[in-house]
Amino acid sequence: MGRSRYKIYEPTHPHFVTCTILHWIPIFTRIETTTIIFDSLKHLQHTDNLKLYAYVILENHLHLIVSSDDIGKSMKKFKAHTAKEILKLLQERDVKTILDQLAFYKKAHKKETTYQLWEEGIQPKLIKDEKMMVERINYIHQNPVKRGYIDESKFWRYSSARDYEGVEGLIDVCRLW
Repeated sequence: MGRSRYKIYEPTHPHFVTCTILHWIPIFTRIETTTIIFDSLKHLQHTDNLKLYAYVILENHLHLIVSSDDIGKSMKKFKAHTAKEILKLLQERDVKTILDQLAFYKKAHKKETTYQLWEEGIQPKLIKDEKMMVERINYIHQNPVKRGYIDESKFWRYSSARDYEGVEGLIDVCRLW
């Protein structure tokens, strides 16, 4: 995670994490960008023993509850890979306005790249007990409802709320913790 001020002291335990697009730019408005997110998470489920307990993807950020063999390393791989693939997609599609914004808001110390997609860090919060797990899952699932996008969380396509309603979602979710 580079310069993140957030520390992970229990790297194999479930954590609530947030990944935010630089300057809250709306990137996840097309299926192609969310597909990159899901493909990366699926890859990490196989390579890093990533367990995904809950998720939501909104237009400019995502929340996950995840664990892996080393969550810090897994999230670093996730952000690096998704940034590379999303930027490649934006360049192929010549999405100049968003690319210009990602170049303009890029942090000054990021000298080796033209663009920056993600804000630094993941704001990890260790899930300490079942009560906290349930609270964070509810927070994740209610995020699009609170924003007024939908009336019920199970209707948000890019969320694990469906899985918790007994309907198969877009990616495997571990509901046992």
